[in-house]
Amino acid sequence: MQKDGKVYNICPAGRTGSVGEYYFSKKLKEIAEMNVAGKDIINLGIGSPDMPPSEQVIATFRTEIQKEDVHGYQPYTGIPALREGFASWYHKWYGVTLDPKTEIQPLIGSKEGILHISMAFLNPGDGVLVPNPGYPTYTSVSRLVDADIVAYHLDEKNGWYPDFGELEHLLTERRRSGKPAVKLMWVNYPNMPTGADANAGLYENLVDFGMNHGIVICNDNPYSFILNENPQSILSVPGAKEICIELNSMSKSHNMPGWRMAMLASNAQFVQWILRVKSNIDSGQFRPMQSAVVEALKAGKDWYDGMNGIYRKRRELAGQIMETLGCVYEERQVGMFLWGRIPDHLESGEALADKILYEARVFITPGFIFGSAGDRYIRISLCCKEHVLEKAIERIKQCTLSESEETFAL
Repeated sequence: MQKDGKVYNICPAGRTGSVGEYYFSKKLKEIAEMNVAGKDIINLGIGSPDMPPSEQVIATFRTEIQKEDVHGYQPYTGIPALREGFASWYHKWYGVTLDPKTEIQPLIGSKEGILHISMAFLNPGDGVLVPNPGYPTYTSVSRLVDADIVAYHLDEKNGWYPDFGELEHLLTERRRSGKPAVKLMWVNYPNMPTGADANAGLYENLVDFGMNHGIVICNDNPYSFILNENPQSILSVPGAKEICIELNSMSKSHNMPGWRMAMLASNAQFVQWILRVKSNIDSGQFRPMQSAVVEALKAGKDWYDGMNGIYRKRRELAGQIMETLGCVYEERQVGMFLWGRIPDHLESGEALADKILYEARVFITPGFIFGSAGDRYIRISLCCKEHVLEKAIERIKQCTLSESEETFAL
């Protein structure tokens, strides 16, 4: 109610002050304004696949949506065929056996799943291990549930793997301070933003760490099929289901980001606890989309190979952009981004990204948004047609840095 031009003393919940608007939300508004002004910005920022799902997936959706009995509410646990499809997919590609009735929970996107898991396992003040650099949602969601963020560092010199000595030290210091225990740890391999892939030893060490300290290990795993010949799951480690949760998604692997179709897998008890939260938040997923995902999960090696053939060509062009900017990058990266370290003489990744945006009209992601350890890095998305990447290269070649800095040119 408003009177005399004054708004009554209404305040939002305190948790809204712990998070800001998502970086991409703000930056995309700015880019939209620049485009309205005729700037024609090339967006190499967000990892939203620009290719469609397979023809079979679209045909299945088209058929299912015309049926009369598919438009009502659906089970919170998803239709049986969807859970069975995810279970078969995990067995075929990861060598992991899951009970489709009790160990799989479909999700309306894995980003939402991060919230469900956090609400199910974290009380206010509980510790949560979050990687730096890492996906910003791990931090923002932890703040929204009033958990205590315990950042652990990923370093290029260590292959962007956790330093388990540091992790042990963080837990020791927390016990000495008398704070509530660490309950949850977020990991993300293949890693975003760095492109580092996991190996069996890393997964085994993570499972052992979780078991030794009673910490739930959550592996966010949406990139395992992109530019990667060996998809892996942390759940392939013997006993991992006892302490681990894995998130997976159709967004990247099957070109379905806007469909918001994902899943998590774990032991039956963990899944049930998460379902208690989820079932009070949403009302299931549209059945024709679930049926389409069942079809998508049947894709053979030719689907992934074809998609990766396209990404491989784009990756070469992204590498040319990095080289034009004087950045260096690890050739063995996997996933749909290229992560590069900026030259030593430059101020920061953010300064470089802004200069390229305003002078070359190309948007690349500055690494600082993933944490302080990403400050001297930039990230380029491969979700862009080859001719657009070629155009970006030409624009950047023509962009020179200020007189006080070196000029970038091939």
